[in-house]
Amino acid sequence: MEAIGDLLKKIVKERNLGNEKELLKTALHDPDVQAFLQANREKIDKAMIRNSMANIYEYYAQKHSQNQVLAGYAPQLFLNGKVIDVLYKPTEAKIVADQQRAAKRRLHLIDLPAKLHDVNLSDIEVTNDRQQALTLIYDFLKKYKADPHQQGLYLSGDFGIGKTYMLAGLANYVATNFDRNVVFLHVPTFIAGLSSHFGDNSLQDEIRNLAECDVLILDDIGAETLSQWSRDDVLGVILQARMDNVLPTFFSSNLDMEALESHFEETRNATDPVKAKRLMQRVRFLAKEVVVSGPDRRNFSH
Repeated sequence: MEAIGDLLKKIVKERNLGNEKELLKTALHDPDVQAFLQANREKIDKAMIRNSMANIYEYYAQKHSQNQVLAGYAPQLFLNGKVIDVLYKPTEAKIVADQQRAAKRRLHLIDLPAKLHDVNLSDIEVTNDRQQALTLIYDFLKKYKADPHQQGLYLSGDFGIGKTYMLAGLANYVATNFDRNVVFLHVPTFIAGLSSHFGDNSLQDEIRNLAECDVLILDDIGAETLSQWSRDDVLGVILQARMDNVLPTFFSSNLDMEALESHFEETRNATDPVKAKRLMQRVRFLAKEVVVSGPDRRNFSH
């Protein structure tokens, strides 16, 4: 061990690390270092330890006083030929944080509050009013993992009972766990803003994005004011493409499906029950209706 002490003295002098005896005591005798040496005792000799003291100290120093450049990474000792070396692996917290950031990039909220990015499906309170909807959401996720071509859900019910909140939990789960692109769209605001696309000819790109994304969630459908064009050439085109490709589509609405069909009949300048029925055929193909009841929770915790 005397030779190791001599080497430590040299390392201390070159790196200005402090007292070499303290360095030996704290780094070489660190419990994790000792556990590593013990686990690899048949492969390690004194010469290897002597030649690796700089790396052993780096491991100890990073473990106890991490360089901010390496924040989110934990040091690990490993055998690198005849030297004990250090590698850095992402911590569990960094892995989770990276997954959350990636999920936020995959979940596109359009005209909806950013806080929906933070809804965790497992945190949603299961009540009698929500039991059926949540059971079907979990059933969908179980099937979706094996086959992404699944029927979605149409959650109908009064204002403020948590329909959007439950669908946000679904959206975040899909984006986080299945690496899929999800678009969550507030329909009334989207329809009202369609004219903003005329100037830059971006509407077709927007329609294509909604028609082709892995999972589409249309929030508050039935509360929009439709023209024949927005019903047939925008909403109808999107739903037809998703039906043709059996792409999961979810809806929330204050109207049940029967009332939604009546809503689709009336546009600004005409009444057309045939076009409404055709559009509802797509909705019914894409989603199973589930009625959600319960108190208005918008002024309470979810």
